[in-house]
Amino acid sequence: MRMTGENSSGNTETTMEDVKNLIKKKDDIEEQIKAYYDVLEDQGVGSEGPLVDTEGYPRADVNLYQIRAARHNISCLQNDHKAIMVEIEEALHQLHARDKAKRERDEVEAQEEAMEQQVVLPSPFAQVDAVTQGSPACGAGLRVGDEVVEFGSVNTENFQNLQNIASVVQHSEGKPLRVTVIRDGQKAQMSLTPQRWSGRGLLGCNIVPIHR
Repeated sequence: MRMTGENSSGNTETTMEDVKNLIKKKDDIEEQIKAYYDVLEDQGVGSEGPLVDTEGYPRADVNLYQIRAARHNISCLQNDHKAIMVEIEEALHQLHARDKAKRERDEVEAQEEAMEQQVVLPSPFAQVDAVTQGSPACGAGLRVGDEVVEFGSVNTENFQNLQNIASVVQHSEGKPLRVTVIRDGQKAQMSLTPQRWSGRGLLGCNIVPIHR
């Protein structure tokens, strides 16, 4: 059987085009067998009819050469048909097995890719439990429920208490601070500038420590 695909190890692989070619050959063989059966029917003897008369002499009313040739060709073609059906079955089996293996590889690769994309998030040390509308915190995009992992120079590693954040805010009035929070399981980063506004304090939000 002609193979058109070739894998990395140099072995040929069955392709869908190969299967289509095999099915076309099978159809051609079936057409030829039918044509030879038509010849036998035209002669009136079929595939089993006698070629001698009642006295044992070759029949003169039929074309013996044509009948014998048709019967011989039918026998050969039937063998070819059996062989090509086996080839088709094997080719389909190989295609299905390869498709199954590919699906399994794709699933494994997808799982590995998903695991690689999962970033280990740092542990938050504080949480936002109130944000006043129109405040600097609100304008920066801070939301209630945000878990703080970085507030200016304060982070998970050096945080001790809320005084750390208060100190950073007092020394950063009018200067943008980088604030990183965990929101809906993902990191979100924003720039928050402590400044005077119509409400209390320089931020307009309330932050509480997370006790682990």
